[in-house]
Amino acid sequence: MFAGLERTPRTLLVCERSSFLDDKNRLSAQVEQLHFNYKVSMLLPDCSSAPSHLEAVFNSINSFYLIRKLPIHELLDIPFLETAVHQGRVSGLSYGTRIDEDNCVALMPNGHLTLSLDKDSFELLGVEGKPSRFNQRTNNRFVSVDLTDSAMAPGGRGYQRLVKGLRSRLQLKTDFLLSRHPGGGASLQALLSRYDWSEHRPEIRSHTLQDLSCPLLTSDLQSCDPHRLLEWLGAVDAHVSCENVSNSFLSSLVCPEPQSRTSGALSVSVCGLLRPQDVQRLIQQARAYLEQPQVEPWVSLTVHGFVDSPVSWGDEEHGVLKGGELFYSLLLFQDHTYQLHLATGAHDTCPP
Repeated sequence: MFAGLERTPRTLLVCERSSFLDDKNRLSAQVEQLHFNYKVSMLLPDCSSAPSHLEAVFNSINSFYLIRKLPIHELLDIPFLETAVHQGRVSGLSYGTRIDEDNCVALMPNGHLTLSLDKDSFELLGVEGKPSRFNQRTNNRFVSVDLTDSAMAPGGRGYQRLVKGLRSRLQLKTDFLLSRHPGGGASLQALLSRYDWSEHRPEIRSHTLQDLSCPLLTSDLQSCDPHRLLEWLGAVDAHVSCENVSNSFLSSLVCPEPQSRTSGALSVSVCGLLRPQDVQRLIQQARAYLEQPQVEPWVSLTVHGFVDSPVSWGDEEHGVLKGGELFYSLLLFQDHTYQLHLATGAHDTCPP
């Protein structure tokens, strides 16, 4: 009767090795594919405090806005389209909505408006969509509209149909997170002036780890299983011990072999609505850190996407069901090589 519960959900993990010195490396393009980043964690072994240049990047990440009960048709307001959407300066995500139960909305920096709707809401909206790949039982629909396409030009038939559906028929409202891109703040003021909103700074946390067991990581990584490595990185970030001592019943996690001990390590994380460009800057500063003498030969950086985002990689639909995993982990080495692990949930498409 409950045989299905015994099966472990399928997960997707794509591993890739390359070098920053290789002109054909795809890292920048892959980072850009995850539009909505919730958390970035860095682990710097044998380090007690964040270098000033790295700390400066963390502190310079732009704030973001939370707009309460935003009517989604406001994202189609012509001045907002012209000053924010068409220029690629803004992105946003519905907040407090659950992808497997609620209507969810995403405005991507490429100008695509994506809606994950239940059957009744989809029929009220009255635009084209496709059946959800995930919520077959409830007949959810996945709608993606390119607001920069000529067919969606203000005044055109496609534009008027979508505006009418959102304003008059569906009347969809939701709390909405909106990014604040450099130089793009003025384009949001007219929208913000009409609603209740608050501005939020990303939350930065740092934690010094004493006497930490670390796997012996080299750029070839032949001796380290990627699943065990990611498990260890997650445990360190969550401050879960991997010592597995006989008198502890809290965790059976262990550090992958072969391993060594470091006198200290620094775990730093930032949480908020983070842009891919913020991640790119952190990667650049991590590389600069590795160029310093007398530092450990590697740094890890892990990026988590929003579990309830309607999109995963690129414009692909994202579903939760049994998991909702959506993250990638990057290991950077002193010889300018890197190893990238991209992971997604049980039913999502393969990461890029």
